[in-house]
Amino acid sequence: MALLTVKNLALGYDSRAIVENLNFTVNPGDYLCIVGENGSGKTTLMKTLLGLQEAVDGQILSGDGLKKNEIGYLPQQTLVQKDFPASVREIVLSGCQGRTGLRPFYNKEEKALALENMKRMGVEELADRCYRELSGGQQQRVLLARALCATRRILLLDEPVSGLDPIVTAEMYSLIKSLNDEGITIIMISHDVEAAMSYASHILHIGDKIFFGSVDEYEKSKIGKLFLAEREAVADND
Repeated sequence: MALLTVKNLALGYDSRAIVENLNFTVNPGDYLCIVGENGSGKTTLMKTLLGLQEAVDGQILSGDGLKKNEIGYLPQQTLVQKDFPASVREIVLSGCQGRTGLRPFYNKEEKALALENMKRMGVEELADRCYRELSGGQQQRVLLARALCATRRILLLDEPVSGLDPIVTAEMYSLIKSLNDEGITIIMISHDVEAAMSYASHILHIGDKIFFGSVDEYEKSKIGKLFLAEREAVADND
């Protein structure tokens, strides 16, 4: 049964649609990459999936018992977030807020979950360090650990390697793929089409035309061939 089913979705602001007729499904274990030009509505879609923004039209249906507080989210980092004056432990623990209800404190199980996910992301030795003192790659690992405290089922990632150097980028992609291999469903916005084609099971292309299907289908499609050729040309000119 699909975790998410999107039907005839229109996205935008103030009732004005910037994207229309989005239709796709996300099944358990999928690795969906969302690609397209800047400003095409990728981040708007992610915020709408999370319920942070209302859809202009259409439906987003959750299935297989998925609840909104069971979705982990790694947003694009802002300069303010990168300079946040809290410890690694505090930030990772904050991912458990959806579990606490009205309790003003974290219980033993939630603290154990935070430790487990810090170990999982290789940042347990940084637990008492101030987040803003960490490197970009370390910060992203901390935020991934935080997102994992919110879910064991599905992660939404918005440009998770933005601003990272090539070595750290490769490490981050490897981490995300290992989580997917463990059974966590991934929905990731990426400007790195080459990586998307390497790691994803499915592609959602948003733009003047919309495509949803497997990586192989995207590679053979007219929209996929054109977009991949454009990206290759941009890379050759850099």
